[in-house]
Amino acid sequence: MSDRRFWALLGKTTCIAMIALATAIAIEPLKPTCSTTSGYQWTNVSIGGGGYVTGVYLHPLQQDLVYIRTDIGGFYRWNAVEKRWIPLTDHFGLAKSNYYGGEALALDPNNPNIVYIATGKYTASSAGLGTIFKSTNQGKTWTKLNIDLPMGGNETHRWVGERLAVNPFNSNVIFFGSRLNGLWKSSDAGATWVKVTSFPGKPKADIGIAGIVFHKKVSGLVYANAYGDGIYKSTDAGVTWSKIAGSPSQVNRMALASNSALYVTHKLGVSKYANGLWSRITPTNAKTGFNALSVDPNNPDRVLIAYDQYHQTKDYCRVFQSTDGGATWQQKKYSLKPQVSWWPDWYFGSATSAIEFDPKIPGRVWLTDWFGTWRTDNINVQRSVWFNYEKGHEELVSFALVSPPRGSVLLSGVADVDGFNHNNGLNAYPSTQLGGSFGPRFQDTYSIAYSESDPARMVRVGGHRGNNIYTGATSTDGGLTWKKFSSFPQNTIPLRVAMSATNPNLFVAIARKGQAIRTADGGSSWSKVSGLPNGPKGPWYWGQPLAADKVKENAFYYYNSGKVYRSGNAGASFSIVNSSLPKEDWSMLKTVPRKSGEVWVSLNWNGLYRSTDGGVKFARIAGVERAYLFAIGKPQVGSKIPALYLYGKITGLGEGIFRSLDNGKTWTNIGDPHKPIGDQPNVMEASSQQFGLVFIGTNGRGIYYGTP
Repeated sequence: MSDRRFWALLGKTTCIAMIALATAIAIEPLKPTCSTTSGYQWTNVSIGGGGYVTGVYLHPLQQDLVYIRTDIGGFYRWNAVEKRWIPLTDHFGLAKSNYYGGEALALDPNNPNIVYIATGKYTASSAGLGTIFKSTNQGKTWTKLNIDLPMGGNETHRWVGERLAVNPFNSNVIFFGSRLNGLWKSSDAGATWVKVTSFPGKPKADIGIAGIVFHKKVSGLVYANAYGDGIYKSTDAGVTWSKIAGSPSQVNRMALASNSALYVTHKLGVSKYANGLWSRITPTNAKTGFNALSVDPNNPDRVLIAYDQYHQTKDYCRVFQSTDGGATWQQKKYSLKPQVSWWPDWYFGSATSAIEFDPKIPGRVWLTDWFGTWRTDNINVQRSVWFNYEKGHEELVSFALVSPPRGSVLLSGVADVDGFNHNNGLNAYPSTQLGGSFGPRFQDTYSIAYSESDPARMVRVGGHRGNNIYTGATSTDGGLTWKKFSSFPQNTIPLRVAMSATNPNLFVAIARKGQAIRTADGGSSWSKVSGLPNGPKGPWYWGQPLAADKVKENAFYYYNSGKVYRSGNAGASFSIVNSSLPKEDWSMLKTVPRKSGEVWVSLNWNGLYRSTDGGVKFARIAGVERAYLFAIGKPQVGSKIPALYLYGKITGLGEGIFRSLDNGKTWTNIGDPHKPIGDQPNVMEASSQQFGLVFIGTNGRGIYYGTP
């Protein structure tokens, strides 16, 4: 079904009679299903960046017209009045989730309204091809251009650039340097594209042609960075090319000064090409390689460079400035005034991707890095003051969401920055990461669980991919503070955890490609669980196959490859209770508060299933063609039936986000056609405290919440 028809269906009131799907297992009685579009509003939970911003772009003609690209969260435009980033690509649905990868962005230097973006997260064929879009209204709407190539916005050297460029002397001419398919050119403002077969460069295959720079004052002069090979030069606007002798081979970024000097950062430092000669101008006291690079458009001798690595030291100088064309350098001291309180100071300049002078405001400089975007309004003072601007930019990858019946409305487990207790509310930044001031703090939190009878008692599991250390922690105050497990099995990556409904010292965890484990003393000692298959691959895994019964102390459930397993002895052993469900890797299993033995399982295109007898028999919910994600939340006033939420497809209604108040007999569309939450949504949770409140975590656009 086309996107246009899909959203048209969602916008109508539709009553349909469901068609029975014959299966070997019991099916819910067939009933008419009515659905009306609701007045739901969807917005991001305020967390504050947290993802890699790989480029920043300032238009030379219009003040405060600034864009950023990200590796997995799409593209944004700056709102200078509200000091907020406006997402520009949130209209892409799940089928186009690959387009959230930011491969490149280019401005038409002669027209502030025109902007191009190259989109695609991954070059693998399974991800689909990337493409280029054009906007004539600063990103409010987009037109897909007729070019489809593998792109890797979240792949190696995504921080280099810039591989998409518009000719300043002829805006109809655009070049795009691809990773795998050479150099491409459009001569009609993007309407058609041809491969430049005359380009002789032989770049490293997975990085490709990483940068293209036009001279702004010399017509026809353009440079191309064939990464791993060297820099090529054309004097006829890209018709013919020649390699510049002696050029560095592994170039990260290039910048052209108005006096024709070409500056480059590369694996071995910083170089300059002027008057036909190369010179090495790396700062003498440099400690590592450089990536970010900018030349002041109003002063060709003023140059900025920045380190390209992590440095977890508060006062480590990230930025160097030269005022004499690279002959000498000064390390720029700085102070920080972060707007996001949980950001540690060492985030500033970590894996810096880009640094840019503001062409309209002297002294103002923008910087992007692994966690977000920074700006100083005066780079020229001895100690520059930097602010991080993250409103509107939410880019985290979520692993876990829980909404306990008491306490904080939401806790989240995420990649790279641990996770959060959202006790400040959904529209305010968290005060700290889950680890707090005293820890334990993880790089990733993969799973969080609480005890249904005492939701202040919690457990979370995670660890550090960098040093391959994994463990977990418990909380007795609803996730405000945590205590690390006193022991944990070595060489074990815990992927999911479930806590007993009535015994918070009892929990079961599944492990990456290994045997499940359990503890009955809050993590002091561990034993292996029998009867379950080895766990899935990880840590990049988003299934939810494990859950505790919400009433019975010793009951746990697990789904794997068409089989449902149950434990009645506190997780010591599991046995198969149902083997009639379809096999599905993308699966979720959940239990229902106050209902012993009620188990729901979602199996993507294989549908949604319900059991009321502890998993022995399952009924398929009629009309649910796709159950990609689902959640169970607080009932509406006057009802004991929990609210059921679905990200998937309903027969006759199309794909979207839906809610049912009668165990799946009827559905109401609660999605937003302009914000389908399509950036690989991976976890869904509903509030146990507030009827109608539902959360969706994504793979690069943070966490959304929807309310009536």
